[in-house]
Amino acid sequence: MLRNVFFKISPVSAVLLAVLANPLPFSVREQTHLTSRRNSSTTPISQGLFGEFEELSRIVDITYCVGSLNTGVERPFQCLSYCRDFPTFELRQTWNTGITLQDSCGYVALSHAPALPRIIVAFRGTYSVANAIADLSLTKQEYVPYPSRGRPEKCEGCRVHSGFYESWTQSEAIIGDIVDELVREYPGYKLTLAGHSLGGAVAALAGLDFRGRGYDPIVTTFGEPKVGNSALARFFTKVGSDGLGLNGSRQTNIRQKFTADTYRRVTHIHDPVPLIPLTQWNYSQHAYEYYISSPQLPYAREDIHLCEGSEDMNCIAGDSPNALQLFRAHRDYFHRMGLCVPEDSFLRRIRLWDSVAGSELPSDSVA
Repeated sequence: MLRNVFFKISPVSAVLLAVLANPLPFSVREQTHLTSRRNSSTTPISQGLFGEFEELSRIVDITYCVGSLNTGVERPFQCLSYCRDFPTFELRQTWNTGITLQDSCGYVALSHAPALPRIIVAFRGTYSVANAIADLSLTKQEYVPYPSRGRPEKCEGCRVHSGFYESWTQSEAIIGDIVDELVREYPGYKLTLAGHSLGGAVAALAGLDFRGRGYDPIVTTFGEPKVGNSALARFFTKVGSDGLGLNGSRQTNIRQKFTADTYRRVTHIHDPVPLIPLTQWNYSQHAYEYYISSPQLPYAREDIHLCEGSEDMNCIAGDSPNALQLFRAHRDYFHRMGLCVPEDSFLRRIRLWDSVAGSELPSDSVA
């Protein structure tokens, strides 16, 4: 995995890494036009939500077994990672669209009783996260919501990250019909989307798409980068109709597209990825951030709280990480992410980059 990180760094990647590792001419704290000035909640999350986040981090980590570099995830639900923790899971589909920077990878599974009845769609991050974030962060395109493909809903002025959008488009072509079929076949199962890193961005766009189809997904992401501009960020909190029902009829219920209960964007202190692409490039993060304030594993529920607005300065928006935190803070979401190895493997315990990544940059630096 480290080989992939180091030997796929392009010139554009090098530029971004230099930006991440050096202070910008002005502080992120001066970017008041996109920043919420309300104080974030200091109330920790419930023990139940903490347990849910921890479980979902293992469910997402299993995605790193999918792909040509690993042994895979096999039916009924077997892999070298945390699969044995989920004996009632039934694998329905794995996918891997390729090895390009726009590739998408993950799996679809059913979670049967006595576990929570769920349709799980999990999205993997990229093995060369620095390369992908850098090379795909410079272009945006118009965002077209699902219902506006011949239907009324619009997202005025919305621009989306081209690479992330392409990743979801490729994934949707493979799993869209499968998810539609499972939603019809298992109406009592909750559609649950989860992703880490690049997979978090793809899960975000998947959540908007499935929400537009009239479904009611719960989305949880870990270390999600910014997916588009401020108009798209506001679209996550838009109040409108439920979209189309399963029979194609227009739903008339008016409610918010997502809330803090149905979208959970988990960030970790010092993780640079939720801060990129940069605000100066007209990218903006969306609401529903849950911030992990402890730099070290393991975490307690007291270390996690719900932030206010889209870019709360008491949460990741006010942090000052550096590029080397890609190897620690970006990987440490309840577990060391990105390893298709058994839970008790020594590889999950080693901290090769801690002494380097732990060094702090000046407080006015930004990633």
